[in-house]
Amino acid sequence: MTGTKSRLPGSRQIEDRRRESDAAGFDAADSEAVAATPLFRGLSPEMSRALIGRSVPRSYDKDTMLFHQGEPALAFFIILDGWVKIYRTTPDGLEVVLHVFRRGESFAEAAMFLGGRYPASAETVAPSRLLKIDGEAFRTRIRERPELAMSMLASASYQLKMLVEQIEQIKVRSAPQRIADFLIRLAPAREGSAVVELPFEKSLLANRLGMKPESFSRALRRLRSYGVTVERETVKIADVARLLGYVEYSEDDEA
Repeated sequence: MTGTKSRLPGSRQIEDRRRESDAAGFDAADSEAVAATPLFRGLSPEMSRALIGRSVPRSYDKDTMLFHQGEPALAFFIILDGWVKIYRTTPDGLEVVLHVFRRGESFAEAAMFLGGRYPASAETVAPSRLLKIDGEAFRTRIRERPELAMSMLASASYQLKMLVEQIEQIKVRSAPQRIADFLIRLAPAREGSAVVELPFEKSLLANRLGMKPESFSRALRRLRSYGVTVERETVKIADVARLLGYVEYSEDDEA
C-alpha cells in the first residue's frame, strides 16, 4: 500500500488562506473548523454565525502571544489553522505546557464565560489563523438563547476529558508510546504507511508529552524498531496499524 502524507496546513498553505481571507473573510473551510469544535458541534451554520457575530479570521505569525496568565479573560479563540500552546509559568520561571491545541479546537472559553482571568498563557507555535470571539458579546447571545449554554458545558467536558487523557498517558504509557500516539493522531489514516510533518519544535513536543528533551530523543530512537524514521521535521511511519498496536497493546515499561 502506498504511503500517504498528512495534510496538516503548513506555512505556505496558511499564507494562501491568509490572502484569501483578507479578501473574503470567513469561508467554507473556516465554517468546517468551527463546526468541529465541541462548543459549536450540533448547531446549525446559521446559529453558529449568529454566535460568532462580527468576528473575522485573523492571521498570526509563529511565537505570537495571545494573552498572558493573569490577564482579564475578555475573549476566547477558535483555531482555523495552526497550533497554539497553553502554558503556565512557575514562580521560578519554569514553563509548563498544559496543552497544544490544533485546528478545530477552541480554548479559553471557560475563563471568558466566568468573566475572570486567564489561568494560563497562550502563544502560537506555528503560523496560525484564529477566530477571536468577544466575551461580552458572546455572553449576551447566550443569555438570549439559554439552551446554548449546553454547548458551553459540552466544550468544558471535552477539555476536561482531554486533560484526564493527557494525565493518563503520562502515568500509564511509556515515553515511546506517548510519542507514537501523537504521531498516529497526525497520520491521515490508521493503516498503511504515512509521512507526517512535526507541527512544532521537538523541545515543545517533549514538554507537551511530559518528558525531558534527552528522554524524548532516546524514546524516538526506540521507535525505529516499529518502523518509524525521522529526518529533521519529517517522520515516516512504515505501518500505522503496527504502531497503533504498539501503543494500545504493548506492555512497554520503559519511561
